[in-house]
Amino acid sequence: MFTNDRRQQERTGRYGTSRVEFLQELVTQFQNTSADEPREKILANLANFAYDPYNYNFLRQLNVLELFIDCLTEPNEKLVEFGIGGICNSCVDPANSAIVTEFGGIPPIIQCLSSPVRNTVNYALGALYYICNDFNKEEILKPEVIDIIKR
Repeated sequence: MFTNDRRQQERTGRYGTSRVEFLQELVTQFQNTSADEPREKILANLANFAYDPYNYNFLRQLNVLELFIDCLTEPNEKLVEFGIGGICNSCVDPANSAIVTEFGGIPPIIQCLSSPVRNTVNYALGALYYICNDFNKEEILKPEVIDIIKR
């Protein structure tokens, strides 16, 4: 279910942690943790928040989209999966798509198409669909990328 200000206030209460503060705590935990399993759980949590338009401004404010892009080059397949999942979830919004494009997200998203993890491939396809526009379609729709998609 998508969130709005009233629903968020009801869920948080008068003295609860605001959404932006909670997301900032997750980002900080991710950055300060080196063990794989906790990082995977934190990133999965952030990716889940990326589906709700209510969170888009917060994700941009906290540079979470850039964090998702950074995770696409990790050797840990779970981090790649959750990173591309977060990108796919958030790129429905044109402002988020522009950030992903601006910060060099297209090449690593294309790399995700060759992943052995089915979810990663599916999220990459979805992300490319949302990101593709008149300004970047030549980069996304190159023959070699279309070939990878067909395979």
